[in-house]
Amino acid sequence: MTSTQAVPCRHDAATGQVEVLIYSDDSSTRAEVRQAVGRRAGADLPQIAWTETATHAAVVEHAESGRFTLLVLDGEAAKAGGLGICRQLKAEIYECPRIVVLIARPQDAWLAAWSEADAVISAPLNPLEVRDVIAGQLREAAA
Repeated sequence: MTSTQAVPCRHDAATGQVEVLIYSDDSSTRAEVRQAVGRRAGADLPQIAWTETATHAAVVEHAESGRFTLLVLDGEAAKAGGLGICRQLKAEIYECPRIVVLIARPQDAWLAAWSEADAVISAPLNPLEVRDVIAGQLREAAA
């Protein structure tokens, strides 16, 4: 999928890091994504400063702050799923950060397209795929 908006990479020159937010109501899902990617998604990319959240309101607040390069949203999160939040953010935030949505199965890709997600990762999470997709999105943001 491609985004209709170009978003600058929000690289912090002082710390040498990019900010990535991960949203899921399940702490094990957040940990699985962080562990798959590690501190750096690729040798050519800056270190990642991870921010975790488990609520819809926190995702919106963080996304509006303008400091995040990438958001990773769990499409299966309870109460407010990542697909709906993605759609909301893409509609409401000028220069919305790039968004990766975690989906339950490949057949849900059409929902991700509706939500305007920049990329999807389907369960079960493959650590190599997670790292590659996130690295690709960080590269796109920097381009």
